[in-house]
Amino acid sequence: MIDIRLKVFRSVAENLSFTKASQELFISQPAISKHIRELERDYDTRLFDRLGNSIRLTAAGKLMLDHANRILEDYRNLDYDVRALQQKTEGELRISASTTISQYVIPEILAAFCKRYPKAKISMLSGNSREIETALLADKIDLGMVEGVIRQPQLKYMPFMKDRLVAIVRSDGPWARRESISLNELQRIPVVLREQGSGTLDVFERALRSYKLGLNDLRVEMYLGSTEGIKQFVKSSDCMGIVSVCSVKEEILDGTFKTVKVQGLDLSRELVFVEKQGESAGLQNILKRFVLHALRFRPSIWYVY
Repeated sequence: MIDIRLKVFRSVAENLSFTKASQELFISQPAISKHIRELERDYDTRLFDRLGNSIRLTAAGKLMLDHANRILEDYRNLDYDVRALQQKTEGELRISASTTISQYVIPEILAAFCKRYPKAKISMLSGNSREIETALLADKIDLGMVEGVIRQPQLKYMPFMKDRLVAIVRSDGPWARRESISLNELQRIPVVLREQGSGTLDVFERALRSYKLGLNDLRVEMYLGSTEGIKQFVKSSDCMGIVSVCSVKEEILDGTFKTVKVQGLDLSRELVFVEKQGESAGLQNILKRFVLHALRFRPSIWYVY
């Protein structure tokens, strides 16, 4: 139903390459050129300027790209809504989520999705952000969910939820009476952090770099491979842990942990879907929209910051 010419045009426009569009869409390069010529003939205008071996969008091409994106998104929404109405969504989908998302954000949503679409078969693995990106590039999974530090040009990223990291200490520990600490004080406190390759550590390092600080400037007691590991370590020590706020909501409410603000340190981030470049498969688009809808309209799993 989707006009193939719009998909071809968008791929060429985004890649600024007929060859890359051909590879991305698995269509021959002559066919790619034919579709573009037909569009230019129908609208009696050039969509691309040819500059030797490179191309760039004309003003008309930029306008068409804006409309093509909206039209193709409407087609995706139509597909989702009709399938949802008919409850005919089925197939297999391999997903992987970073530790924070797989433990504290997505399980309840996946349970609701599987109840809503019983013919959809979902398998989910957990890993850190870099492991998930590697699995996508190796075609071992179809869709990833990671903390939003964008790295790979071969992948595309779409935010679905805001998050922030917090510094936690045990409520009866030496730092529990403090509402905030300075960056100088942070450098004197023993801290427990996630392992290299995790999105949580990437976000924390990026925040430190804005003040020309690095991990070597801190008293890092230990790197641990899970948020739960950090929480258990902090419970039994005088260390400070850096974790997602959504992972410690219950412990903050029941008084197990206290959060301490690090003055001037921006620890906000986005949780994002990550996929290979190109068109997404139908089922993963349906899952993405379901997640966005659930986070928007279900307060029990909508974390407010």
